[in-house]
Amino acid sequence: MAHIKNARRNPGDMVMKRILALMLGAVLALAAGFASPATAIAKTNPWETLPRPAAMPTPLRSGYAPVDGVQIYYAIYGHGAPVILLHGGLGNADYWGNQVREFAKHYQVIVMDSRGHGRSTRDAQPYGYHLMATDVVHAMDYLKIPKASIVGWSDGAIIGLDIAMTYPDRLDKLFAFGANVTTSGLREDIGQSAVFNKYIENAGKDYERLSKTPKEYDKFVAQISEMWNTQPNYTPEQLATIKAPVVIADGQYDEGIKQSHDIEMAREIPGARLLIFPGLSHFAMWQDPKTFNKAVLQFLAE
Repeated sequence: MAHIKNARRNPGDMVMKRILALMLGAVLALAAGFASPATAIAKTNPWETLPRPAAMPTPLRSGYAPVDGVQIYYAIYGHGAPVILLHGGLGNADYWGNQVREFAKHYQVIVMDSRGHGRSTRDAQPYGYHLMATDVVHAMDYLKIPKASIVGWSDGAIIGLDIAMTYPDRLDKLFAFGANVTTSGLREDIGQSAVFNKYIENAGKDYERLSKTPKEYDKFVAQISEMWNTQPNYTPEQLATIKAPVVIADGQYDEGIKQSHDIEMAREIPGARLLIFPGLSHFAMWQDPKTFNKAVLQFLAE
C-alpha cells in the first residue's frame, strides 16, 4: 500500500562526475557481457533490487515523428483516452514494459524515446527539459493528439511538469514519479548507490543496442550531465501556475531524491498530492509493478 500526503530530483557536480567516470570505465566491460563487482546488488529488500522491465508488446503502430530537426520514436498501444508515458534520463520507451499491457486495457497508450535516447535522434542543441517538453508537444501535434494525460518517471516526470507549466492546454493529468524541480533536490550520496549505478550500466547496454549512434554513449552522457548540473530550476511562482491534477510520487528509498524535496514540491503545486511507495525506490515501477500500476490507474480514473 502507498500512503498519500501533500511533495522532486536532479544531480550535482559530484554525482555527474561519478556517472561519467562509471560510464566511461564500464561501457566496454558491459558490452563484453560482465559488470564491475562494485555494482553487485544485495537482494534482501525490494528497494535493493533492480529487476529488468518486461518485454514490450507489439504496438498497434510505431514510427518516428519529425520534430524540430530530430526524429522522435513513438509506439501506440490500446484504445481510449490518450496517456503518454515518458521515461527517465539515459533510458528509453521500452522501460515501460511492465505498465503498457495493463494501461492499454483502459487507454490509448503512447510511449516515446526522448531526443537522443533510445531510437530517437539528436542534434547540436543543448539538452534541456523545456526543449524535450516541446518535443513531446510537437510529437502530439504530429500524432493529432490535442490533449493527453502524462505518466512521467524521473526526467520524464520533470518534462511532464514543464508541459504542465508551459503548455497547460495540452495536459489533462500528470502522474510525476521521481521528479525534482531544482538541482538542490538530489541526495548527495546518489553516487554510492549500487542500484543506481547498476541502472547506469544497464542503460549503457540498452543505448548501444537501440541507438542510431551506438558508439557515442560517452558523448551522450556528457551532454545529459550538463543539463543535470544546471536544470531544472523552477520557481514556486512557476509551479503555482499548474492547473492540471498532479500526483507527486516517489519511493520511500529513492536513491536520488530527498523526501523533503518531494514534500516541498507537492506543497508548491496547487492541489497536488504526494504518494510515497513504502519499501520501494526510484525504480518502483519495476520493483513492484502491480502496486505502481494500481496507483496510476486509480489516479487516471478519478
